[in-house]
Amino acid sequence: MSLEIKDNKEIWDNLIRFLKQTTGKKPSDLNAVLFLIGIQELGKGNLRFSKEEKQDLMHIAICKVLSLGDFYELEGTDNDGWPHWKLIKPLPQFDLLSQEQLLKHYVIEYFRNDIGLHI
Repeated sequence: MSLEIKDNKEIWDNLIRFLKQTTGKKPSDLNAVLFLIGIQELGKGNLRFSKEEKQDLMHIAICKVLSLGDFYELEGTDNDGWPHWKLIKPLPQFDLLSQEQLLKHYVIEYFRNDIGLHI
C-alpha cells in the first residue's frame, strides 16, 4: 500500500466519522457520500427523491468533485435548478479500485476546499 493511499484512508475514515456525527448515520460507502454531495450541490435540502433523481444526484456529485481535477465544468442549471456539467478533459482509463481512489481523493478535496472541513 502506497503512503498516499494509506494517508488518504486515514483522512477518508475521518471524513466518514464527521459525516456520521453530522447526519446521524454512517455513510455505507463512497456512493452514499456522493449522494450527500449531490444533495448539497443541488441545494434543495433533503427531499424525497425518485430512483432516477438519486442517480442524477450521484452524477452531479461525481461531476462536481471531478471538476476539482479539471475534468468537468459547470454549464449551468436547468429550469428546475439542476446543474448540468460538461466533460472538458478525458478521464484516465483505470480499473475500478483506481477509479474509486481517484473519486475519494477529489471527495476529500471537495470537503476541504468547498465545505471548509479540516481533515
